[in-house]
Order: sequence, then structure tokens, then C-alpha cells
Amino acid sequence: MSLPLEQLVHIPVGQVHIEGLLALPTAPVGVVLFAHGSGSSRHSLRNNYVAGVLHTRGVGTLLLDLLTPEEDQDYRSRFDISLLTQRLCVATRWLARHPLTQSLPVGYFGASTGAAAALRAATAPGFAIRAVVSRGGRPDLAGPEDLARVDCPTLLLVGSRDEEVLELNRQAAALMHCPHRLSVVPGATHLFEEPGTLEAVARQAADWFETCLPPDTPA
Repeated sequence: MSLPLEQLVHIPVGQVHIEGLLALPTAPVGVVLFAHGSGSSRHSLRNNYVAGVLHTRGVGTLLLDLLTPEEDQDYRSRFDISLLTQRLCVATRWLARHPLTQSLPVGYFGASTGAAAALRAATAPGFAIRAVVSRGGRPDLAGPEDLARVDCPTLLLVGSRDEEVLELNRQAAALMHCPHRLSVVPGATHLFEEPGTLEAVARQAADWFETCLPPDTPA
């Protein structure tokens, strides 16, 4: 799908820069920031597929690498939720200053440890995150206090065959007070590689953002 704007961006965070791909359809209704604990996020075929479906619904996207390639080589960095959250907050502020996105409602799409970072960042003071979607994520790593503080609508998508992560999502959902739903995708394992499962993820995520992003929708 050809878009009016597809732009590689470099966002300064301390002494380094993180990379992202900003893509905006004509007259976007909002923008979703994709967060992953691995430096491969911007190139992830799964994330790019979901982003493409969002574009057809008029939703812009920023696919972001929260870690530099060097940092991604350190396994511990992928599970440093505080670092990932800080990077996500910086990127969110960057969106709020960008001329093409500063007036758009913002949502988060998190995978793996990026889901925990998205939930924590959604509680940051001064932010007005409209919705969060987690794909096979680890919301439990956000911690009980932050999970209880999330106030935006949150969708947790987990494969029925991803049993350990499914149980962790159930435990996390039990701690949340915001409008939320745990959606189990039948037959899917952790990476949603089974036929039709990624399509189900993208469709549900698009429906969620389409409902929650518009400014006149109560958060």
C-alpha cells in the first residue's frame, strides 16, 4: 500500500538515536506507536503486516526500535523495562512535537517486553494515550502497581497454544482496573505463524484502535 508519507526518523535519546518508520495515510484519525523489546521491531514482518491493516483504517503508525543494534545484542537490555519505557516516553513526546502528528490521538501496540513498556508509558504524567494493544506480550513485567494505574482501554491478544504467556496475561488482566479484554486467538502459538492467526490479530487490533482513538471516545 502506497502512503502519502513514509519517513525514516531518528529520535535522540541521551547519547544515542533510535530509529523508526513513520507512516501516515491521508487524513489520519490517529497514530499508533509500535514498541518491541528487540531491535528488529521496525523490520518485523508481523508488525509491518498489522501496521498495513491499520493504514487501511486511516490510522498512522510509527514502527520503532527501542534499542540500538548494539544494545539489542545484550539480552538483558531486552528485559530492561525501565529503559524501554523511558525510550517509549521520549518517542511519544517526539510525536507530540512533530508537525504532522502533534494533533493526533496516540495509541500503543506492544509485543513481547514492549507490551510492558507500553503499559508503563501509558501511565506517565502528561500523557493522554488513548489505547494499548498487546500482541503475545508480557504485560506482567509492567508490575502490579503500574498495571493498576493504566486507565486507557487495553486489549491483550494471546495465542491459545502459547500457554505460559496466556497464563501470565490472565494474571496481569486480573490486576487491571481500566476497560480491558483478554482475547485468545484459537490455534495460535507465540508468533502467530499459523494460517489466519496474524490476520485475526490485525483485525482485532484495528477494531480496537478504530473504536478508541477518536478524540470524542471516552478513555
